[in-house]
Amino acid sequence: MANSVLENEVILSKDAKITDRIRGLVWKLAIATLLLMAVGSATRVMNAGLACPDWPLCYGTLIPTAQMNLQVFLEWFHRLDAALIGCGAIALVILSWWQKQHLPRWQPILATVALGLIVFQGVLGGLTVTELLRFDIVTAHLGTALLYFTTLLIMGTSMMPYQATGEAGKLVWFGLAGAVFVYLQSLLGGLVASQWAVHQCLMIAQLCTVMNSHIAGVLPATVTIIILWVIARRTPALSANLRQLADTAGLLLISQILLGLSTFRLHLQVEILTVSHQAVGAALLGTLVTFTVLAWRDQKTTVTLTGNQQSII
Repeated sequence: MANSVLENEVILSKDAKITDRIRGLVWKLAIATLLLMAVGSATRVMNAGLACPDWPLCYGTLIPTAQMNLQVFLEWFHRLDAALIGCGAIALVILSWWQKQHLPRWQPILATVALGLIVFQGVLGGLTVTELLRFDIVTAHLGTALLYFTTLLIMGTSMMPYQATGEAGKLVWFGLAGAVFVYLQSLLGGLVASQWAVHQCLMIAQLCTVMNSHIAGVLPATVTIIILWVIARRTPALSANLRQLADTAGLLLISQILLGLSTFRLHLQVEILTVSHQAVGAALLGTLVTFTVLAWRDQKTTVTLTGNQQSII
């Protein structure tokens, strides 16, 4: 009996170590992806999207030292970060399937889905160059990056230790709705940016529908996040993690609105504001996705407890 207990403890300890190692890789990839999207935004704002005229190399070399300037560096570094993330995604799949007996059953499958997304993202990255920054491809490139980022966050958050309180209730649905609204808003923002819709609308009254749709899209996302924050603040027994995430979402929302107003009033002329607007939007999406996953875990605990109570009765 004692030997059996000891063996179980050894197995659990090994499982925990492997889970920690995989989760650490997932979070590193998520941070690298957030950086990748920020650099991609800077590349677009600085008109560096075609600074490397060929793909996947840059001026036919791995490191174009002879042609290197700020624009070439941004495009080259963007590709370098993407390549490193791709290698990390491959390593994640290999490790996940190799250690699958120590991981949740869904984890290797989700890692494979993430790899598929990053491969598709690489294809879109090549097409943005060969198709000369066609707006629909550029927007799809951003949308796929956000989906990959979201997949990593779902994976990492599902594997992290979490002390549930069973008080999340319907907050999971507000978190999910907020994440969907912010994702769609990000796609609209990608369309605005890739078509330079603000300049087009203000100067020659074209593409105003695209710009106005992005402006109108602020409302549903804002209302949903405010409701989520209010409910979270009025739920005293809510876990500290969910409360902190709700507060973070509220702060990011305020920052995003202020950045959006600033970039609009300055006609996207201040590059750092435009890049920050995109980066904060991605961070807001990530916060809402993380909140939703933890709230779902909390809600699942509530359902389990209710089921146990019914079985006792």
